Amino acid sequence: MRRVLITLASLAALGGCATPTPYQAAEGSRPGFTETRIESNRYRISFEGNSLTDRETVETYLLYRAAELTVDNGFDYFTVVNRATDEDTRVMASGIGRSPYAGFSVQHAYFHPRWGWRGWHDPFWDDVSYRESTRYEASAEIYLGRGTKPDDPSAFGARDVMDNLGDQIVRPVSD
Repeated sequence: MRRVLITLASLAALGGCATPTPYQAAEGSRPGFTETRIESNRYRISFEGNSLTDRETVETYLLYRAAELTVDNGFDYFTVVNRATDEDTRVMASGIGRSPYAGFSVQHAYFHPRWGWRGWHDPFWDDVSYRESTRYEASAEIYLGRGTKPDDPSAFGARDVMDNLGDQIVRPVSD
């Protein structure tokens, strides 16, 4: 009974980790946003999500961080000088050696006069499943400005961006 309770508690703890990356600063191996000041009014910013965070969310968080950074520094608008979104897709195998007979070797061998002993694994017990995992990272270099936003499609009013995207921002749950 004790073993069952420990297993259930472990699964519950792991289940809490299986959520998209919230809007947060990156720290160590924890994904989130980063920024680097290049000049007094120019920054390089990025937002990296985990494999459960979709591309649209990553790009939304990047724009929101740009707007927040603009307001925090006393500016009114930002212009995106350049912007990119990188996609990292990996295929992972799981289930190798996870048969109910994992302690037993389910292999067959035969002798061929030309090649010697040959091994063959049983396809019924060597189950392998594959899972595709994609992570997105959006980055941009922004220029901060004061006054009226220029008539430029790459310029954004910081407060408008924060007002319009604010409902889509999911912040981390504090423990």
